[in-house]
Amino acid sequence: MESPERARLDAFFQRVTEQFPAGGPITSLIITHLLSERPAFLRAMATTSTVGAVLPKPKSVDQQTLEVVQSAYTVNHLSRELFADSTRALDYVEDTAGGQDVVLVDIGGYFAPSLGTLVEKFSGRVLGVVEDTENGHQRYAALGHLPCPVVSVARSPLKDCEDHLVGRSIVFSTDALVRARGDILTSRNACVLGFGKVGRAIARTLRANDLRVTVYDTDPVRRVQAHSQGFRTTSTTAEAVRDAELVLCATGNLALRQHDFAALRNGAYLASVTSSEDELELSALHELYQRIPVGEQLTRYEITGHYFYVLADGGAVNFVHGAAVGTYIHLVQAEILAATAALSHGRFQPGLHSMPMTDRQAIARIWLDHFDR
Repeated sequence: MESPERARLDAFFQRVTEQFPAGGPITSLIITHLLSERPAFLRAMATTSTVGAVLPKPKSVDQQTLEVVQSAYTVNHLSRELFADSTRALDYVEDTAGGQDVVLVDIGGYFAPSLGTLVEKFSGRVLGVVEDTENGHQRYAALGHLPCPVVSVARSPLKDCEDHLVGRSIVFSTDALVRARGDILTSRNACVLGFGKVGRAIARTLRANDLRVTVYDTDPVRRVQAHSQGFRTTSTTAEAVRDAELVLCATGNLALRQHDFAALRNGAYLASVTSSEDELELSALHELYQRIPVGEQLTRYEITGHYFYVLADGGAVNFVHGAAVGTYIHLVQAEILAATAALSHGRFQPGLHSMPMTDRQAIARIWLDHFDR
């Protein structure tokens, strides 16, 4: 990032942290993508809290950014297994921030399996969680009774801009990887699994790029919405993917399980918008299918009589090209900062919450002052 952009971004975040100051000393444990713009967000988090550790999402790490972040903060390895085991999770949080007031900043519901143990047995206080994604929102909602406040920004209107551009970046990266193999997607049959905000953006972008798009969502209301927008819809996953030459998975909640892959047509391209373990049950295929690299970020899965291609090892395909969505990403980051400060003030009771519209409007005004020029 060049100096003028860094200065403007730091000034934006300074305004945000002044608008939403912390209520006292707190420590944050931050799960995040480590892309080129992320150090500015971490510097802002360091203004609001003591950054106890940064845990980068494994498949979205820019090496140069990692080196910058490692020079300023403790960086630890992240895995689902770390927080799936409550004892191991508690030991980690104790070692990292024992006895302190802690806010857990999450992308994808990593802390959800061990949250009850952390709140009950941690030597400090877990003030709450800030969750960034729809996938994570669903994981926390599935817990039912939450032992502490969880503030989700996943469904914030401030994220709509990002989600729209993420959909476009998904299609861009998918097209680029397919073209690198000497193939094109134009006029093909495509399927989008999941018709949330990102799924809608993907479906519309595919249609604008002259693909024939079928949509499937487990929610019949969303299928009606897709139908009303002119997309073909189906009542099952298998029917949706049967004729698709491209399948894009945007559910955040295992779009394809082991038995679903058999329905893919031969030669289909398969891509995801989020982590492979959250969207695709690929590990269940490793003993059944032969996996053959056939190009950069492209793997052929093959057994006798059936084959298909997986892009980016099933991870978020747009991260291959940096997942750039411009300055709109900072709207969501600002809301995460505001939510962290709100938790430090004890503004929320245990349960699933969103930020007040007045706070979102304040963030939008600050963003317009800095970036609408």
